[in-house]
Amino acid sequence: MNLPEFRFETMTPAEVATITQWAADEQWNPGLHDIEIAHALDPEAFITLRHGDEMVGSGSSFSYHGEFGFVGLFIMRPDLRGQGIGSALWDHLIAVMRSRLRPGASIGIDGVFNVVPFYEKTGFSFAYRNLRFDGVASPAPDQGLVPFDQSLFDEIVAYDQPFHAVDRSEFLRSWVGHPAFHTAAIAEHGHLVGYGSLRPCRSGFRFGPVVADRPDIAERLLVGLMAKVVGQPVQLDVPEPNEAALALAAKFSMTESFGTARMYNGPTPQIAVERTYGVTSFEFG
Repeated sequence: MNLPEFRFETMTPAEVATITQWAADEQWNPGLHDIEIAHALDPEAFITLRHGDEMVGSGSSFSYHGEFGFVGLFIMRPDLRGQGIGSALWDHLIAVMRSRLRPGASIGIDGVFNVVPFYEKTGFSFAYRNLRFDGVASPAPDQGLVPFDQSLFDEIVAYDQPFHAVDRSEFLRSWVGHPAFHTAAIAEHGHLVGYGSLRPCRSGFRFGPVVADRPDIAERLLVGLMAKVVGQPVQLDVPEPNEAALALAAKFSMTESFGTARMYNGPTPQIAVERTYGVTSFEFG
């Protein structure tokens, strides 16, 4: 991309609000606080493509302490798609991501299915699909959940380790403790056996993460968290390899509405997909 009127820059706070709207326009239903949380932790991750003074493209290259990266929010303004400009933006996002990671570190994405061939051409390999299910929260009896408070934080961080490529304690501190989120855990014999969060979105609420030792624990987490928002639309993003999670979505009469391909550039992280019942975020992993 040699046109001098196009340039890459770090997003302004106002532009962070704009990409939240762009994501909503793409029917991604972003969490109301997802992007502000990530931006506060890693403002350098948020890149804008400008044409003159106008923002025409966006993306994020979120770094987990330089050990793992996740690229998301890759959006071109609709009237400029199909002209090769988006490819230049993508190449820039990956270059920025690489510059912010140690050599050899992996990069993850959750890409929409129709763009998978493009991502494969840029060095990403398919790992599995994540499927989004929509439902409505119904009332339920008490599930014995332990509401989140700061005394639980260290236990949650320790429990979370197998479910992500690297330590994400800084991210979790802002995520699970957010005052607008419902976060809870389940303990057995004095040890955590699962935890989950439910957050407000443009439409309804979305789970994420929901991780548990067993399907019955995941079910209790989902039921208990839904009791906080009875009657509201809820969404659950399920890794397709977890058949027990798919069965839970069916049990709650949830319907598939969207999906992404989890892909990696670099070694595929060994994460506990079989115990992941709700993906944290399609934008930040």
